[in-house]
Amino acid sequence: MKHNAQLALSVQLPDDETFSSYQGSTNQAVVAQLQQFINTAAIKEDRPHGFYLFGLSGVGKSHLLHASCAYASELGLSSLCLSFSELKQLTVEVFDGLENIDLVCLDDLHLIAGDTDWQQAVFDLFNRLTEQNKSLLISGNQSANQLGITLPDLVSRLSWGLTEQVKILTDDEKLIALQFRAQQRGLILTDDVGRFLLSRLSRGMGSLLLALDELDKASIREQRKITIPFIKEVLL
Repeated sequence: MKHNAQLALSVQLPDDETFSSYQGSTNQAVVAQLQQFINTAAIKEDRPHGFYLFGLSGVGKSHLLHASCAYASELGLSSLCLSFSELKQLTVEVFDGLENIDLVCLDDLHLIAGDTDWQQAVFDLFNRLTEQNKSLLISGNQSANQLGITLPDLVSRLSWGLTEQVKILTDDEKLIALQFRAQQRGLILTDDVGRFLLSRLSRGMGSLLLALDELDKASIREQRKITIPFIKEVLL
């Protein structure tokens, strides 16, 4: 990988996005499947080398990719998570040498639906990782056949491996997830305050967690508890 490309990418993982912090029962089967995928990578079993994860925006796909890298690290595997929101600004040469990494995660594949160069680069990387007995985990917002990917070989590759859909969490699960994240930060988020956030803000977990981060900073700055009036002052 070229040095300038390395410097341009955000490769540091959020330290709070692990499998244990992915709350809710709706997608626990997906979590179990991802863990099994990485477990087989660790023991070099004969196995699928690709895993395609899809779901609507805000269901936690990025969290699961970050969690997969964290889990791989616990097993002594090298890993890297990259998003096409950043990769699209670079050249495909950024993929050079990635076949030496045990687990490569690529987020938001749908962003290259109209880019044949990047589609070919993902396909070639997939082949190189498979040849080296490494693993590739990819996320997108639709099933492989609905992504708008125009390279048939890549669509076929995505379909060969494991595929799981990440479903939308219920409001109760979102509340539990918010309270868990708040507790990790040393905050108390009561049920009524959490439900107020759910009723007034975007329902996507990404947006809710960004709001929680903003409330956390404001709470520290002003030395106040997170209450409904405080939320109204800070966010609304």
